[in-house]
Amino acid sequence: MIKVLIVDDEPLARECIAYLLNDTAEAVQCLQAENGDHALQLLAKENVDVAFLDMQMPGISGLQLAKQLPETVLKVFVTAYDEFALPAFEVNAVDYLLKPYSDARFAQAWQKVLAKLQPLQPVQNGPKPPISERAGCKSRLVVRDPGRIRLIDVKHVNYITGAGNYVELHLDDGKTVLHRETMTALEQQLDPDVFIRIHRSSIVRRSFVIELRPNDKGDYTVILESGDLLTLSRRNRDKIEALTG
Repeated sequence: MIKVLIVDDEPLARECIAYLLNDTAEAVQCLQAENGDHALQLLAKENVDVAFLDMQMPGISGLQLAKQLPETVLKVFVTAYDEFALPAFEVNAVDYLLKPYSDARFAQAWQKVLAKLQPLQPVQNGPKPPISERAGCKSRLVVRDPGRIRLIDVKHVNYITGAGNYVELHLDDGKTVLHRETMTALEQQLDPDVFIRIHRSSIVRRSFVIELRPNDKGDYTVILESGDLLTLSRRNRDKIEALTG
């Protein structure tokens, strides 16, 4: 069990980190503190392995708190300010996350933490997590809207289309949700046995495809259960077998 302390004066920021950690394959226990003083109170009772620290908080700053943590605690700063990066690494921070960060960027920081933790963690016996979890596939997506965090279950996503630096999640209830994530980053988070990328700007649930129609230019029109049409590009023609098999 990896014990993580999350310190941020914004409840939504804390909950977002806690959710992302609970969605990893590792067993994680999250403790939350709303400021530095609260964090020190928790640390007087609990030993933690990792601390995610906001930099700017009322009272004790994240940097001041980091200097009071035991040397064994791995520190990751999560802040909206880039000017504190140098002082952060001077206190041996593992990583420095700038808000707003993507799920993929958070996962990168967590992998850095795990790389440092692995030599210290005892070997655990017991069942292995499912392959999709070990590969980092998501069961739910974290969609950040102003003032709230939405959790979208992947099983409700039928297909995904690109929208600049964002994507649109097309759900089974007919609704569309804008998600701040790139198509490439999202593709890496989805189970490849369930979803397949058929175009640079579209990913589809395999089981939602009902028909393929070849076009003169070498691409295919992909017809979905909903009646919507997507395009399978020429460069993705090798995926036809995966869709029809």
